[in-house]
Amino acid sequence: MPARQTGAFSEARPRPGAHHPSRLQKDLADRMLALFRNGGFASGQRLTELALARQLNVSRTPVRGALAHLAKLGVVESADGRGFTLREAPPLEGSEAGQPEAEDDALIIAIARDRLDGVLADTISEADLMRRYAVSRQAVLRALASLLEAGIAVRKPGYGWSFEVLPHDPVARDESYRFRLLIEPAALLEPAFRLDPAWAARMRETHERALVEPWTSTSSIAFFAMNAGFHEGLALASGNRFIHHAVVQQTRLRRFSNYHWTYGTERVAVNCREHLDILDRLEAGDREIASLLMRRHIERSRQLKR
Repeated sequence: MPARQTGAFSEARPRPGAHHPSRLQKDLADRMLALFRNGGFASGQRLTELALARQLNVSRTPVRGALAHLAKLGVVESADGRGFTLREAPPLEGSEAGQPEAEDDALIIAIARDRLDGVLADTISEADLMRRYAVSRQAVLRALASLLEAGIAVRKPGYGWSFEVLPHDPVARDESYRFRLLIEPAALLEPAFRLDPAWAARMRETHERALVEPWTSTSSIAFFAMNAGFHEGLALASGNRFIHHAVVQQTRLRRFSNYHWTYGTERVAVNCREHLDILDRLEAGDREIASLLMRRHIERSRQLKR
């Protein structure tokens, strides 16, 4: 990924005297930046708490705090009391404000790997994670905060943390894919479906860049963000809020298994090309063919074995 980007997003650093946000607000702000980067958002686009809350599957209150944080960073600006607008379209990859540090990414991937391999129990303490991975408490808390916002870890009352889902369960995995086969192809055929040309253009550029950039030890997190942005974006385009909510929930279930990517770079390329084929058909107005391609895409992913 590029080490340096220009523009407001690359220079988004707290200004002197700025109020320090909570860790959860910063994590949600990071998720917003990923959404802006992968979701086809344009400079000057209006941002509302309600729309962002629906897209990120959270309540409006934390969205309000995260937007205030991004406003202090200069990423968004107030729209005369009517919400916010995006100052500048973010770079497709690696903004300093939106991307976790490489060490944080590596820790999240290690937790995902050990969780999927059955090494980590359903409940674990911060001290356990510090000892296991030889990292600071701050690093552990950052990783757990990210997993909390992703909906796959929760702080237990009084002591420790627990994982809400068991993504390594093969029965649950198969049920998830079968559910997606019912929902996602149908989303493209909804009467209210509308493909946003700006979103489609940014998705295309993101995928084409992913096809040529080298794969690194932490690339799986950026790849998952792109993949999730594609599927959630099409669900949102369906115009059906229940379909969108269902796809967002499925994204949360898949996060750990995609962080611990074991299918090789060839599968990354196949995934990108299949997404681009679906976009081609949607942009041509061939929604029925796009729906069939989506079904084939999900079915192929379902058949992958670790």
